[in-house]
Amino acid sequence: MRHYAAHFGEDVEKWGVVGLIHDFDYERWPEPPAHTTEGARILRERGVDEEIVGAMLSHADWHVDEYPRDSLLRKTLFAVDELCGFITAVAYMRPEKLTGMTASSVKKKMKQKAFAAAVSREDIVKGAELLGIDLDTHITHVITAMQGVSRELGFGS
Repeated sequence: MRHYAAHFGEDVEKWGVVGLIHDFDYERWPEPPAHTTEGARILRERGVDEEIVGAMLSHADWHVDEYPRDSLLRKTLFAVDELCGFITAVAYMRPEKLTGMTASSVKKKMKQKAFAAAVSREDIVKGAELLGIDLDTHITHVITAMQGVSRELGFGS
């Protein structure tokens, strides 16, 4: 999210917060609609900016009618959510982790339905479309962003 915020000339800190907290309630409330609804309640009780709360709610399909993906922030959160998880799974399978990863290697894994089966390939493709970016470019952006924080992600330097 921070990478794309910088790319689009948006508020890097705000977008970083959105990316960081958008699933904070998942472990306690993994089932829809409690996942995101409970998190939104907690955030609102703490006075969090409604733009952040709305972005968190918009990334879940069960809220998209009330919280449409109609802003660049909301579109971007949706676009990177599944893809980050998928790229993480690909990285765990590679000895060099994120180093040298390419969009083509990620797309090759996307064709393997049994690999990271819970990740929606359709959402990954739809996310790139929402941003108006071709899929290879979108994947490359996310790989680049993750490489920039590979140590924080637990992948070393």
